[in-house]
Amino acid sequence: MMERGMNERIRKLRRQSESTPPKIYLERAVLETEAYRKYEGTVSVPELRALTLLYIMEHKTLCINDGELIVGEKGDGPQSSPTFPELCCHTLEDMHVMNDRELVSFKVSEEDLKIQEKQIIPFWKNRSIRRRILESVSPKWKDCYESGIFTEFMEQRGPGHTVGSENIFLKGFQERKADIRKAIDQLDFLHDREAVQKREQLNAMSICCDAIMTLGRRYGEYARRLAVRETDETRKAELLQIAANCDVVPAHRPQTYWQAIQLYWFVHLCVTTELNPWDSYSPGRLDQHLYPFYRRDCDAGILDKEKAKELLECLWVKFNNQPAPPKVGITLKESATYTDFANINTGGITPEGEDGVNDVSYLILDCMDEMRL
Repeated sequence: MMERGMNERIRKLRRQSESTPPKIYLERAVLETEAYRKYEGTVSVPELRALTLLYIMEHKTLCINDGELIVGEKGDGPQSSPTFPELCCHTLEDMHVMNDRELVSFKVSEEDLKIQEKQIIPFWKNRSIRRRILESVSPKWKDCYESGIFTEFMEQRGPGHTVGSENIFLKGFQERKADIRKAIDQLDFLHDREAVQKREQLNAMSICCDAIMTLGRRYGEYARRLAVRETDETRKAELLQIAANCDVVPAHRPQTYWQAIQLYWFVHLCVTTELNPWDSYSPGRLDQHLYPFYRRDCDAGILDKEKAKELLECLWVKFNNQPAPPKVGITLKESATYTDFANINTGGITPEGEDGVNDVSYLILDCMDEMRL
């Protein structure tokens, strides 16, 4: 493919993303299993899910690819696909099929096969949502499923088709924790029968705030460690700026265009790590959400169109680095793709009914035209 319009940084990142074979990466499944062994039975279900996410974010491997400006991967590099055994616990046969099939394959290492056999399957094989559902349906339904009349959606994936709103950019997660604390303090345990369940849910939300802030803090620390070892002064400065961005987001509201994009990516990464939305967990009206930061930075002289486009193109690469989680059975035949269908609404109108097209709208179109991802 002719790489037109992209600068050398983006060309390298795009080539890396496109040339790396997708692989199964079991770290999330291992960490989730450890968290369930530690917390299950001691807290409510919402709190268990939140504590599991926090545990993953505290212990997951970090990755900053050479030259990138937006950071965060689900695994140890591009094209690493975690598994979600609480939804669908893959058999060893599934793993071999994923590795060997000609289309939409995922490389599976011998080490991961051993981990799946010794750690994941023994804990999850009789507990996964998919197993429970398929055991409860009628023989007639199962015959229809096996013949391809029905396919699976929520049995192998979590709910998706959700759009990120402007609210993502209006508050940091430290402020959101404070809002949650106020909501807990206002619960009426004397008169509200659901107050206990509400508290459990609010506690879980607060823990999730801790999880995403933990991820941001760890990436900031990691970027600083890389900067100490970096010999190229330009890249050293970039790593220090990445670290400075992570000092602000996601704990606090973004102050710059670069921070706003990084904040969105941290949110996207955490949501799609907690569960694997089928599909279309999407940024939504990204141009309208980013434009206030773009305009302010341009007016302040710290951003121009080329830099703004480069940062968007770094985000495009991040989306492409995350293959849709592997599917099995009839669902694979119905939806055999690596694409996770993260959709961006560009242009249109504002909530007030005015023309919503702005400079970032055109930058997004340029990214789509140049990147072809």
